[in-house]
Amino acid sequence: MLMKYFIGLSIALFLCLFTRAQSPSEQLNQLFDARSRKVLVAAHRGDWRNAPENSLQGLLNCIAKGVDIVELDLKRTKDGQLIVMHDPTIDRTTNGKGKPGDYTLAEIRKFRLRNGLGRVSGHPVPTFEEMLLVARGKILIDVDKGYDYFPDVVRLLKETGTLNQAIANIDDDTSLDSVEARYGQLDDRLTVMPIINYGRPGAAGIVSGYKKHRRTIFQPVFDTDTLLLLDSLPALRAAGFGIWLNSMWPKLSGGHDDDKAVEQGQSAATWGWLVNKSASVIQTDRPVELKAFLR
Repeated sequence: MLMKYFIGLSIALFLCLFTRAQSPSEQLNQLFDARSRKVLVAAHRGDWRNAPENSLQGLLNCIAKGVDIVELDLKRTKDGQLIVMHDPTIDRTTNGKGKPGDYTLAEIRKFRLRNGLGRVSGHPVPTFEEMLLVARGKILIDVDKGYDYFPDVVRLLKETGTLNQAIANIDDDTSLDSVEARYGQLDDRLTVMPIINYGRPGAAGIVSGYKKHRRTIFQPVFDTDTLLLLDSLPALRAAGFGIWLNSMWPKLSGGHDDDKAVEQGQSAATWGWLVNKSASVIQTDRPVELKAFLR
């Protein structure tokens, strides 16, 4: 009996020492593997409960906690630099006032980010390039609110060597034809994610149009879980496309949200429902709790 115990312990130690963790690029590629059942966790605006949203510290926290993906948002300064910022103004998230485009990068770096309680921290507004360089080789990046700067986003991904670990979001209900009419044919290596309101007329047509770009992750948004189009999600995943579902707020996921999962103890009926709908990624404001549920 004792011998069996030591044999089992030796096998476990061997697996711990020699099982190689997946790189971010391998994780991203796995989203397009129809055989994979793995679900990745995306932290909405980073670890904003413990650091300012869209901050470098929030990114570092996510890396340390083993989160798979960090979602961030972009704006442009007066001198054309891409910074990480969600709102059209800096009023809510910094101790400054006005629009990001009112300031040069040097000027906006003088302000400090506010934490979740609205208190001023010591953290400056990061640039997109800074975030990419810190994330390189460590964590996947989802680029939201960057569609207006699409060519610059793609250029920076290539220059920083992070094209293979990033997802570029496409504005709500924008067809692939519209994207390519505006920006030209997509690079085959680029992973894009159209955000599609599944309750609106024409949603099925937008989905169909993206199937010719193989590195597409679909992000359905729906305020009710009774839509017939949702029944097609398993077929999309079986065809080798990614499925990104959101659990931050009820209106994004038909009522299957984080607060219901954590505060009301209904994780199986919320996160579990999203998993059963063939989610390959779930974006959350509760990344640690979601990771624990998935384990």
